[in-house]
Amino acid sequence: MSAVNSFDWFAPISNLKGVGSKIAEKLAQLNIHCIGDLLLHCPYRYENRTQLTPIKALQIEQSVVIQGKIINVKLEGKRKKRANITLTDQTGVISLLFFNFHPNMQKSWVKDTTLRCFGQVKANQYGYVIIHPECEIITQDKPLPQHLTGVYPVVAGLSQAWLRRTISSLLATYQQYLTQKDHFADALSPCLPMLPWLQALTTIHQPKADENIEALISRQHPAYLRLISEELYSHYISLKKLKGVAKAKTAKALKVSDSLLHAFIKELPFELTMAQQKVCAQIHEDLKQQTPMLRLVQGDVGSGKTVVAAIAALAALDNSTQVAIMAPTEILAEQHLAHFKAWFEKFGYRCQMLSGKLKAKEKRDILENIALGLTQVVIGTHALFQDNVQFKELGLVIIDEQHRFGVHQRLALHIKGQAAINANTPHQLIMTATPIPRTLAMSHYAHLDISIIDSLPPNRQPITTLTVGQKRKEEVIDKLKSICAKKQQAYWVCTLIEESETLQCQAAQSTQIALQEALPYKVGLIHGKMETSEKESIMQAFYRNEISVLVATTVIEVGVNVPNATLMVIENPERLGLAQLHQLRGRVGRGSEASFCILLYQSPLSEMAQARLKIMRQTQDGFVIAEEDLTLRGPGEVLGVRQTGELQFKVADFKRDKAYFELLSEWEAHLKDFSETALSRICQKWNVKADYAQA
Repeated sequence: MSAVNSFDWFAPISNLKGVGSKIAEKLAQLNIHCIGDLLLHCPYRYENRTQLTPIKALQIEQSVVIQGKIINVKLEGKRKKRANITLTDQTGVISLLFFNFHPNMQKSWVKDTTLRCFGQVKANQYGYVIIHPECEIITQDKPLPQHLTGVYPVVAGLSQAWLRRTISSLLATYQQYLTQKDHFADALSPCLPMLPWLQALTTIHQPKADENIEALISRQHPAYLRLISEELYSHYISLKKLKGVAKAKTAKALKVSDSLLHAFIKELPFELTMAQQKVCAQIHEDLKQQTPMLRLVQGDVGSGKTVVAAIAALAALDNSTQVAIMAPTEILAEQHLAHFKAWFEKFGYRCQMLSGKLKAKEKRDILENIALGLTQVVIGTHALFQDNVQFKELGLVIIDEQHRFGVHQRLALHIKGQAAINANTPHQLIMTATPIPRTLAMSHYAHLDISIIDSLPPNRQPITTLTVGQKRKEEVIDKLKSICAKKQQAYWVCTLIEESETLQCQAAQSTQIALQEALPYKVGLIHGKMETSEKESIMQAFYRNEISVLVATTVIEVGVNVPNATLMVIENPERLGLAQLHQLRGRVGRGSEASFCILLYQSPLSEMAQARLKIMRQTQDGFVIAEEDLTLRGPGEVLGVRQTGELQFKVADFKRDKAYFELLSEWEAHLKDFSETALSRICQKWNVKADYAQA
């Protein structure tokens, strides 16, 4: 009997016969929410149950289907829960062992009952045995399946048998209602060999015995290519549509005067690189339009993104609008405040910072200045998202290190800007020092225009990276002494595999005490549990060279700029990803002196850890490192805080399907005749929630 009388892909899973709230909850754990999701829940391996094996032909460790009559049932244990059933098919006998024999089975599994069983053959001193086989009673001739049997990911309380039965019923019903041609497969057939949609689903769930099973399991079969291509395209096109929606909005055109721009650049104590000039030109071209800019600026560690952001801000300030700058940490926000004050206040623009440490009156005054437009540049962390922050006219939002902010936070500031200027949308500039691999750029950031600052300022020194085992820690401390003797400074970063911030702080405190005992120089400490004012005080002391060695947790990963620091020691680097290691290393090499990064690892290293540390030794190119990080760890870790919760794939995989990302724009050309309705249904089918990308 069919599970449904008609087929609605998007109907809630609870519409299925027999699916109550408990089963629906278990299915939700597998990301199955609607009926169609069940058809996209794919097997991870297959079993061949298409033929019977005579008992006399059994081989140990073989998974087989057997059929025979019960000749003996022996119940054991206090509650008769253990059963040893002897089965014969006239060619031989075999024992079936059950350790939790249900009372209902005791009533129906009696002598001369015919059973069909599937399981793995073992042997004991009495002969062949199958432990807990899957069995069914056969009362009349029942044909064997004509296809292989899928084994699915499940959770406790959800059986393979139920999933197979339900998916099989859905497929049968779906075949009756899906009569139209597969236009998606037809459109892409010139560039991709794939099966039509329904044939692809049938092949995945019920492959023939002679199908290429290895290709199915590795998801490189043409059946999977049909699903993967549509899923990738659904995410890609949804982000492109968002870009179109954004461009349909109105923004205030912001053109900076040549006189202000030249005066600002003339005041800088350094020359802009060609790469910085190119990116500034791209940004200013965007800002001159009456549609909101959505631009991501990538620059490797130390490439000079902050001054590019300042030059972008000039256009907003020159047009009497405000600039909001979001930083991921208060340390970085303070650093931005110092830079922007130094650059802008001489031109008459007020810069203020909103932070959690402000006293009530200070905060009220700053909020009033923002609302009246008396403060033109507002810098902050999460404090900028609070409802009581009202701008007079917000023209530009600059988001530093975007993936460190939650999606809802970014969206809140975006909406706040629109409210401030009566339906005008603020321009948006996103800065990241974590280079984004091309694959992620095409998936997570297809809605953004991307600029790359692809060179470093000319005075930057290369950083020598060394890997050293914990046994040689004393040698590392000797290196610290020699660095400090030259009046240079060093970082010592402590990492812990535990998530507990308390344990991380304790480890850092112990390290500081040990180093202070070993060194005749001032050793400071900074960690995440300190008050903001205390952290700022320590960073200022380090900046003034009143502290020679700064022991830290990874709070100094982003943005901290102390040119006199020439040594970075990272303890237990095997616990961090490549991108984070690269960011930490980037805290040194910012002055004119030779710099070093020592990766003080704990043996033994896993293969992945060895690969990461080898890459760190081989290159300082953040873009190379980002690609390697994606290959080793996948997108969730690369983006930070498991950001893939915002973009989860059902069938596609970043690492495995990397090559297909390169083809997305080509596919778009082939699919140009698809209607908006058809594209929307494709996105809905794959449960694409692309509103996160608007932020």
